[in-house]
Amino acid sequence: QWLLPFELLKEVTQRCLKPNAISYSAAISACQKGAEWLLPFELLMEIRLYDLEPDVVSYNAAIGACEKGAEWFLSFELLKEIRQLYLKSHVTSYSAAISACEKGVEWVLPLELLKEVRQCELKPAVMSYSAAISACEKGVEWLLPVEFLKEMQQWDLNPDVISYSAAISACEKGAQWLLPFELLKEMRQWNLKPGMISYSAAISACEKGAEWSR
Repeated sequence: QWLLPFELLKEVTQRCLKPNAISYSAAISACQKGAEWLLPFELLMEIRLYDLEPDVVSYNAAIGACEKGAEWFLSFELLKEIRQLYLKSHVTSYSAAISACEKGVEWVLPLELLKEVRQCELKPAVMSYSAAISACEKGVEWLLPVEFLKEMQQWDLNPDVISYSAAISACEKGAQWLLPFELLKEMRQWNLKPGMISYSAAISACEKGAEWSR
């Protein structure tokens, strides 16, 4: 179904009618839902041909499409465009860009984007932190995930299973055997049920730390 809005837009132009920004925003959003990441960029270029200004909704949808396609560089470029056009960034834009970076195995950039969220005086979302923690795990950076979990509580955000699992896995990769147990304990305090990934990472951390007797 996501292709239909794109086809309708083509029909509008074939009939020499001028589409409006709302039409484009809806088509870009449809592409995002259809996990089609390339078309939103074509549509954003088309908007400018008609002297229309893309809005934040269009950009958010395009960045969301990048996230699904793990296109971290393009999502970062779109964020830059938002700033250049003096459009008001939304935490959704940053969360999707952070997630795209994490999926694209780019672990440093999410940390910079998270810092930028704070500088823009936006409240980070759970998704922003979870993706940043997952990125740290891929970068074998174990200390930052623990700090991020603390920060989430300062923002009155409730960490989810994904956040904790990624943090535990990061500790395991960093050969930190004690922290996974503290994090498992925290999960229970939040009434979260650790999954097999969390337990496996904690057990593996024990093995690496030679703490088999715990």
